[in-house]
Amino acid sequence: MLANKWVLYVLGALQRNDGAMRFNELRRLLDGITQKMLTQTLRALERDGLVVRTVYPTVPPRVEYALTELGGDIARLTNAIAEWSYLHTEQILAAREQFDSREAAPEPVSW
Repeated sequence: MLANKWVLYVLGALQRNDGAMRFNELRRLLDGITQKMLTQTLRALERDGLVVRTVYPTVPPRVEYALTELGGDIARLTNAIAEWSYLHTEQILAAREQFDSREAAPEPVSW
């Protein structure tokens, strides 16, 4: 599940907010996510116990999403991975450039 990019974005958004968020708040924050994908992602996170969905008896009903304790744990882990990626971006890009230049160079012909 963590390989899904939207899962990582939703977890990050909920962790940065430090509290509950409404569906449309999340949708506005996560540029590019469709309503269907956000719904599917939130349901999967709720099913796995990472997100809690709270429905308030108002008209119209107000629904909020927040991280559970388990969700907070995994969000901290994914943030550590994001921080590592940020700290090592230059090294990764240099390695890619070196690899790509090696791939572009013609192989020497040996007879």
